[in-house]
Amino acid sequence: MKEFNLQHFADTQPFDGGKYGNPTDIENKAVAGKDVILSVWNSDGTTLLAIKGQRGLTINRSSDSVEITSKDTEGGWKAKIAGMKEWGIDTDGIYYANDESHKILSRAFEESNPVLVKITNKKIAKDMYGGLAVITDFPLEAPHDDSMTYSMTLEGMGPLVDLSDEQTVSEPPQE
Repeated sequence: MKEFNLQHFADTQPFDGGKYGNPTDIENKAVAGKDVILSVWNSDGTTLLAIKGQRGLTINRSSDSVEITSKDTEGGWKAKIAGMKEWGIDTDGIYYANDESHKILSRAFEESNPVLVKITNKKIAKDMYGGLAVITDFPLEAPHDDSMTYSMTLEGMGPLVDLSDEQTVSEPPQE
């Protein structure tokens, strides 16, 4: 059996000169969920705090649809265009009553105040998204056989700003 030499087909430059990607380029790799954290700014905006105890994070983005069907729409199918957009975040984790991030969130919920949040990839110290939001749901659960947990729903006020093209984070959020 003849041995097949793949090196014959390789470019002389590493990774074919980057023609179709570079596996060492971390920004082109898939992101591990464990590296993505939600943070909240303190009340005077001087400190960004990672929400302690995070386990889950879901970024919800959606758009209304506006029906534009009329009698002359072809094929008998409804026609639609995108309408108003909205975003929200669902998160959950271990509840730390004395942690500053949890105190900020509890106070904002109790006083019906918005919070400024940021989502960061902590592995590469790169901001992903940020925005102003209100907390619309903040239950605490204390089962007899497990740790006390929180879950939270944040609803965006205005745009969810894509920060991925911005500079890297100068300092990661405090934990």
